Amino acid sequence: MTTEHATTDKPQGTATLGADTKPPLRIARLAVDAQGLALVVMASIAVIFVLDWAQGFLIPLVLGILIAYMLDPLVGWLERIRIHRVAGTSLVMLVVIGALGFGTYSLRGQMQTIIEQLPEAASQLSSGLAKLGQGQRGAMQKIQTAASELEQAASEATGIPARPNGAVRHVIVDDPAAFKTGNVLWAGSMGAMGYVVQAAMVLFLVFFLLLSGDTYKRKLVRLTGPSLSRKKITIQVLDDINRSIQRYMLMLLSTNVLVALLAWMAFRWIGLDNAGAWAVAAGLMHLVPYLGPGLVAIATGMVAWIQFDSFVMAFLVAGVWLAIAVTVGTFVTTWMTGRIARMNSAAVFISLLFWGWLWGIWGMLLSVPIIVIVKVVSEHVEPLRPVAELLGE
Repeated sequence: MTTEHATTDKPQGTATLGADTKPPLRIARLAVDAQGLALVVMASIAVIFVLDWAQGFLIPLVLGILIAYMLDPLVGWLERIRIHRVAGTSLVMLVVIGALGFGTYSLRGQMQTIIEQLPEAASQLSSGLAKLGQGQRGAMQKIQTAASELEQAASEATGIPARPNGAVRHVIVDDPAAFKTGNVLWAGSMGAMGYVVQAAMVLFLVFFLLLSGDTYKRKLVRLTGPSLSRKKITIQVLDDINRSIQRYMLMLLSTNVLVALLAWMAFRWIGLDNAGAWAVAAGLMHLVPYLGPGLVAIATGMVAWIQFDSFVMAFLVAGVWLAIAVTVGTFVTTWMTGRIARMNSAAVFISLLFWGWLWGIWGMLLSVPIIVIVKVVSEHVEPLRPVAELLGE
């Protein structure tokens, strides 16, 4: 009996699809809108140019807005206890101007002493650098002597006469723009007058912003349209933005006052001259992240070295200040900033570099408040949510 087995022939080149067979991978291609990207780049360059060109107007404007945000809760509290807004704003501004004037008058002697000590400090620093330079020149002379001896020995061995050293010629250039004391004094007085005028403009701007109250808020609500739901959403967004920015500005004020107070106590305990003036400078420079505390440490260390003529005291003053700045910055400012606006440290540092490059020292002082305001506003505006995501933790 014969059994026939049916066989099925498969054509060559056909793949059998099994259970483990994976479908072919598809490479996702990201479509790039070249025209839109070019427009974004050109608009960014134009904005940077305008920020640089109009910094004389924008810096006082931003500074006035930030100060108004800090003082607005106090004016609102006076208004809630039945004090008219005009009277409350005037009272707050008088208190602020009086506090600034009293502080400047109290520290005028220490500031004048620091200014008078600048020539002596420069002289001591130049003498120290001259000693260092003499040591380096001595080492270079030894190297040149050794090189000339090697060249002499090589010439004697080869029979080729050594090349004589050329005479050193000193070229004196007659600079027509010579130093003139009158020009320097005139430039300094004009610069001081410009700062006084800018400070007065900032104070007037703060006064009018505080006086206006929620006028611009009501105008923005009207611009949203007649829909009641959109008005409610707009009011909620504006309230959240105002609350976050006010809390952050009050946090900056409290932490820097704490830093200045601790620095004053530490400098007085060590015995550093003009401790009050250096404490005020330390509190102001603490606004500049990373760079500000380092500059204060260098300045106070140099002052301590000149005063005590001891590197130990210089390192002690600089180290105590850095300990205060790091402690307050790590355990107070970082914690409070994290609760108010969770910021990315890399974004903060990039903002510091950008605004410092654009506006100099004023840009460094205003960089953190500006980037926090940008993040808070971006969190509440739908088209700007990607910016908030980039700036957040």
